[in-house]
Amino acid sequence: MAEQFQEYRRSQIAELRPYVPGEELSDRVSISAPDREAGSPKAGDMIARNPVNHDDQWLVAKAYFEANFEPAE
Repeated sequence: MAEQFQEYRRSQIAELRPYVPGEELSDRVSISAPDREAGSPKAGDMIARNPVNHDDQWLVAKAYFEANFEPAE
């Protein structure tokens, strides 16, 4: 039987930068199938990276970013 999803709160600072429209993304940047189907990468999307392994990067869609992230002070 499949495990159930649980909610978790992030406890670390995330490292993100804006996607630049027209930017050629390397194979190191993972983009989920649903995000690709929605037209990503596109303006307003963000590129996140693992702070311990900078080669581990993934796209964060604009709507998800805006709903879940705010600048660290």
